[in-house]
Amino acid sequence: MTGSPVALITGGGSGIGAAVARQLLDAGWRVAVTGRGEARLRGFAEELGDPRGLLTLAGDASSYDDIQSAVDTVLTAYGRLDTVVANAGIATHDSVADGDPAGWREMVLTNVLGPALLIRASVDALKETRGRVVLVGSVAGFVHTPGNVYGATKWALTGLAENTRRQVTEWGIGVTLIAPGRVETPFWDSYGSLPPGHLLTADQLADSVVWAIRQPAGVDVNTVVVRPIGQPN
Repeated sequence: MTGSPVALITGGGSGIGAAVARQLLDAGWRVAVTGRGEARLRGFAEELGDPRGLLTLAGDASSYDDIQSAVDTVLTAYGRLDTVVANAGIATHDSVADGDPAGWREMVLTNVLGPALLIRASVDALKETRGRVVLVGSVAGFVHTPGNVYGATKWALTGLAENTRRQVTEWGIGVTLIAPGRVETPFWDSYGSLPPGHLLTADQLADSVVWAIRQPAGVDVNTVVVRPIGQPN
């Protein structure tokens, strides 16, 4: 295989995904980002000056057809795939006892099914490059919060990361779970306001994602929990 390495990032038009894309592009990678909002993706590409190494692909992270199409498009355009970053995620910011169930299905499908579909669609290509899977989880997948349905989806992602690692490590594929605490991103838009206290920036969290991706061949960093100073839980 020839050419610079290639990454596919779901939910890559804003927040953490966009920050990771920017850093990888700056490092000479070719990058494809997906998202459900075509206008947001277009705006992201224009903000970066429409670089030749960037593909924007509209699609739903919880649709296998959309994810498989994105992988196929990347392979056709770039001829290889070295890293996938399952970053797309949403939160309803409510609880199991008094929340609105109307939003839970989409949250579970996006946060749990979506990463599994990305792994399934990309695993053959990653075998060829002995590449990496990065799953963007959450501290909420390690610390229990009363009634938190979103947290339950991130506990599932914590399990998916290790279960995946145990299968794909024999094929030379690395798996990293990056579990951030509070990060200042559009994630909080549906919450109504940013939470109190110090928050990480998307670029600070992207530093950890890119660090894990760029580990030397044969090194597999499995779990990275990143909190802002001052977040106790």
